[in-house]
Amino acid sequence: MARILVAEDDGAVRQLVVRIIESRGHEVMAVVDGAFALEALARENFDLLVTDIVMPRLDGIALSLKLAKTHPNLPILMMTGYAMERQRAHDLEVLVHRVLSKPFTVDQFVAAMTETLAEGNRIMAARGAAA
Repeated sequence: MARILVAEDDGAVRQLVVRIIESRGHEVMAVVDGAFALEALARENFDLLVTDIVMPRLDGIALSLKLAKTHPNLPILMMTGYAMERQRAHDLEVLVHRVLSKPFTVDQFVAAMTETLAEGNRIMAARGAAA
């Protein structure tokens, strides 16, 4: 079971993502923007961040840039409904593991979440072996 933080300002999307994650047996905390995500990450540990790109106060890209310094091993799955924002996220491929286009199906989300968690685990294992 993984602990997953979701940062999404759209209530309907946030609820859908939370239900999908919980249905797969993971623990989830949901917040409405990147600023609240930073606060949650300062208090608690998570195995994955799922974040929208376009949000008020602190968007997903700014959040990812901040986390590169404070949580460099945290895998990030971004979601967006905007093609231009998707390209901005791809320019951050060192920080962002996956970018999922909205709208997405449950199966697409589960596949992206599973792959991102697995990739994060591989990176952590490799860094642990190198230490």
